[in-house]
Amino acid sequence: MSKKTYKTPNNASMSAAEPAVAYQNANMETASSGDSWNPNVPFCGTQEEWWEHFHRIEEGKFYTLEEFDEKFEKWKQTFLANQLK
Repeated sequence: MSKKTYKTPNNASMSAAEPAVAYQNANMETASSGDSWNPNVPFCGTQEEWWEHFHRIEEGKFYTLEEFDEKFEKWKQTFLANQLK
């Protein structure tokens, strides 16, 4: 393991949430949709917020295993054919 050192200001107070908050604030201007969820920022919430989050995910498009396998095989054939060009 490398022994890389990180420089931080001597008078700066550090907190566990600081990097996530800084990242989220920096990317709020570039968000294209009204949904501010970012997979790179930790999500802390109540049980009700988690359930709401899961229910929103479940409303999305889902494929059966057979449909997905068929789509994957088509993609794989196209990908391999392009690799040989």
